[in-house]
Amino acid sequence: MRALTILLFCCFSVIGFSQNDQQFDKANALYNDGKYAEAIDQYEAILDSKEHSAELYFNLGNANYKLNNIAPSIYYYEKALQLDPKDKDIQNNLAFAQNMTIDAIEQVPDVGFSKIINNIVNTFKADTWAEIAIGGVFLFVIIFLMYHFSYSTYIKRIAFIISILSLIVAFFAVAMAFQKSGLDKKNNPAIVFAQESRVKTDPNPTSEEVFRLHEGTKVQVVEAYKDWNKIKLSDNSTGWIPSKEIKLLKVF
Repeated sequence: MRALTILLFCCFSVIGFSQNDQQFDKANALYNDGKYAEAIDQYEAILDSKEHSAELYFNLGNANYKLNNIAPSIYYYEKALQLDPKDKDIQNNLAFAQNMTIDAIEQVPDVGFSKIINNIVNTFKADTWAEIAIGGVFLFVIIFLMYHFSYSTYIKRIAFIISILSLIVAFFAVAMAFQKSGLDKKNNPAIVFAQESRVKTDPNPTSEEVFRLHEGTKVQVVEAYKDWNKIKLSDNSTGWIPSKEIKLLKVF
């Protein structure tokens, strides 16, 4: 009975993927014919089936860009970039879309020791740092056994040095993995979808306005309260914005 259930699940999965492929091809055909709004409907229907890919988000970004939909085009390019961070086409098209935004916000650069640490931490993903740590521990065990069973003083000396270095690398990689994981948890980007949004000092529509943002601007969400989100800009400005006026990028 269990085998039959698994077989049925596999069959339905294959059918689902086949239908999505056909729908994707249909959406691409509509896009190539210049029917961008209809193509968007088809792409979004695929998203509704819980299928996500960098190519799908990239095409959605392209279709919205053709219609001058600033916020959606940036949003979907950013989503595509999350799934394929090294894709040059996505990076270039995102830059073109960002040029359509109104808000010019300067980025406060990291300086000194903080910049060095952040550069090192962001070299790899948290999982990659963890794999390096495991590799360092594994190497330490192998080399330490070599040190323990070797009769040569020279080999013992070399093995001891290498084992200590591998252990240091392992501890360093563990620290970087935790640091990277912490940065990833704090990283909660969103795109402003309101044509113009009034950012407030407090999560209250009657509170003082601190500045205004326009569609397509990327922000960091640092706190949530009821129907409001506290945001932070790249110039370190902060304020509260209605939740309905932004869309989180990490939500798939």
